[in-house]
Amino acid sequence: MTMERHRRAWLAAMPLLFVALWSTGFIGAKFGLPYAEPFTFLSVRFVLTLLLLVPLVILLGGDWPRSPALWGHAAVSGLLVHGAYLGGVFYGIELGMPAGLASLLVGLQPLLTAALSGPLLGERLVPRQWLGLVVGLVGVALVLGGKRDPGTALFAGFGVAALGAVVVALVGISLGTLYQKHFCAGMPLLGGTVAQYLGAGALLGLGALTFETRAIDWTPTFLLTLGWLVLVLSISAILLLMTLIERGEASRVASLFYLVPPATALEAWWLFDERLPALSLIGMAVAITGVVMAVRGRP
Repeated sequence: MTMERHRRAWLAAMPLLFVALWSTGFIGAKFGLPYAEPFTFLSVRFVLTLLLLVPLVILLGGDWPRSPALWGHAAVSGLLVHGAYLGGVFYGIELGMPAGLASLLVGLQPLLTAALSGPLLGERLVPRQWLGLVVGLVGVALVLGGKRDPGTALFAGFGVAALGAVVVALVGISLGTLYQKHFCAGMPLLGGTVAQYLGAGALLGLGALTFETRAIDWTPTFLLTLGWLVLVLSISAILLLMTLIERGEASRVASLFYLVPPATALEAWWLFDERLPALSLIGMAVAITGVVMAVRGRP
């Protein structure tokens, strides 16, 4: 009976654990970027992840994409979902964007995806979704206003370039989600993830070769951060997600994703003393409400 209780408690905690792990990705960027440039950092992360993930797929008897076309589509979706997304986030944080704010902005991905699904996929938005889009944008404006000190520029502390990089991340993951929905039906989770990481790694590797010196300071902090991002996020979180999907918990995970921005903001406040003004907290709650309305507005 005790074993059964423990099993049920573990199953109940799995979705929250997944979101808690996912939120640490932004914190990992903050810890690791002092020791490596963003595209170089991510390129090394993806190479190590692939070296571990490919044998894992073989060991678990996982399926691979069934055709060259599906391999290509998976690689393109990975280029957008992982490459543009993580590259934009890491570059924005490198330029001074607070980790909590970066998490909030890219956390608007379901909202932007809902807005783009109409013109790109022919899905019609209901009035509640349009209201959610407006509410989400108001929330972001409140967060940005709360981050500004009186008498300073709106983007003081991180600049327009950092904001632009995170916007690229937001657009990349939103378009990537729609692309994957349209072109990657039936893509096996683990085998498809390998194809996605190959596409993302190619983009980030090109960025590192073109724009960066590729110098890395192999300090203990960097090694621990890199190990966490590879083993905990890129491998363990994906396996945890696969288990949740197999048990029919995907909708619960999607709902809990709304907790990622506030979780990241709290972690950044605790670890890096990033400010959490009252107006920003209110704006975060408003933005998350807008995302929920946009995503759940479909009849």
